[in-house]
Amino acid sequence: MKYISVILFLFWLFQGVLFSQSRAELEEQRRKTIEDISYVDNLLKAASQERSESMKSLSIISNMLVLRERVLSGMKEEISLLSFRIELNTMAISMMEDDLTVLKRDYANAVLNSYKTMKGYPVMVYILSAKDFNQGYKRVKYLQQVAKVRRNGAEVIGELKEQIESSKEKLSADLYVISDLRTQEETQRASLAQEQRSKQQIVRTLNNRERQLQQELNDKKKIAQQIEREIQRLIEEERRNAELLTLTPEQRLIGENFSDNQGRLPWPVERGIVTSHFGVRRHPELKNLTENNIGIEITSSGSIPAKAVFRGEVAKIFSIPGANMTIMLRHGQYLSVYANLVNIKVKTGDVVAVGQVLGDVYADSGGNAASVLKFMIFENEKKYLDPEQWLAKK
Repeated sequence: MKYISVILFLFWLFQGVLFSQSRAELEEQRRKTIEDISYVDNLLKAASQERSESMKSLSIISNMLVLRERVLSGMKEEISLLSFRIELNTMAISMMEDDLTVLKRDYANAVLNSYKTMKGYPVMVYILSAKDFNQGYKRVKYLQQVAKVRRNGAEVIGELKEQIESSKEKLSADLYVISDLRTQEETQRASLAQEQRSKQQIVRTLNNRERQLQQELNDKKKIAQQIEREIQRLIEEERRNAELLTLTPEQRLIGENFSDNQGRLPWPVERGIVTSHFGVRRHPELKNLTENNIGIEITSSGSIPAKAVFRGEVAKIFSIPGANMTIMLRHGQYLSVYANLVNIKVKTGDVVAVGQVLGDVYADSGGNAASVLKFMIFENEKKYLDPEQWLAKK
C-alpha cells in the first residue's frame, strides 16, 4: 500500500515542477504584458494631446485591446493549471491518508506481536537457547532486522505525514492564488470593457471625419512617393558611378548577412508599437478607407533616438515636407530608410554600426507627445519588403 503513495508522491512532485515552470512563465508573460499595456496607455495619452481623435489613437487603443485580451487569456490558462493541480493534490492527500491509516495499523500489529513473542522469550534467553553458535548468530541478525523494520516503519509514517502536511499547504496556497487571480481578472475585464467603449467612441468620431482622414492618407502617400523618388535618384547616381553594379566583396557580404538576419534585426527604436502596417490594407474599423504603405509606422512616446538596424553606409540624407529628415542606409543590395527624424547625428558616407544612433524621432508637440518613425526596407533597387518580417519579434 505504501508504494502507491510513494509513486503518487513522485508523480505529484514531477507534475509540481512542471506546473511551477509553466506558472512562472505565465506570470512573467502577464507581468510583461501589463507593463506593455501601461506603456501603450501612455502612448494613448500622448496621442490625445492632439486637437482631435486620429487614426493613430485608434491604432494605439486597438493594440491595447489585444494586449488586454492576452492578459485575460494568460490568467485563464493559469487558473486552469492551478485548478488541475488542486485536483491532483486533493487526490494525492486522500490516497496518502488512506495509506497512512494502513501503515499505522500494520505497524501497531507488528509491535504488538513482537512484544507478545518477546514477553515469553526474553531476548538473551532466545539467543542463548540456540543449538549452536551459528544458530545463535542467525537469531541475533534476525532481531537486528526486526528492529530495523520497526525503525523504517516509523520513518515511513513520519515521512508520509510530512508529505500530507506539505500537500495541504500547497493546496491552501493554490486556492489563495486562484482567488487573487479571479479578482485581478474582474479588474482586467472592467478595463477591457472601458477600453472597448473608448474605441467605439473614437470610431464614431473618425467616421464623421472621413474626408479629413482621406486627406491624411493622401499626405502620407505623397511622402511615400517622394521617398521612392529619392531612392530612384540614389540608384541612378550609383549606377552612373558604377558603384551599384560593382559591389565590393565586403558590400556583398554585408548584403548576405543582412538577408541571413531576416526576422532577427533589432528595432530601430528602443520601444514602440506598429500603428501603420505594410502593404495595401482596408482599415479594419473605417471601412471606406484603404491604406497603401511601402513601410511601417512605429509610434513611441517623446523624442527618442532612431538607431541603425544593421551595419551599413549612410547613402543619402534629405528632407521631406511633413516628414522632417530622412536617412537611407545601404546594406549591400538592401536599403533601410528612417523618416521623420530631427537632430541628425550622421552624414552621407559615414559607416555606421548596428544600433548606432542616426537622429531623434520627431515628437509631434515636444516633451512626452507621441512620435512616429516611418521605417522602410528595400531590396534590389525596387522591391519593397515588409519591415515587420525582418524585425525581431517582441
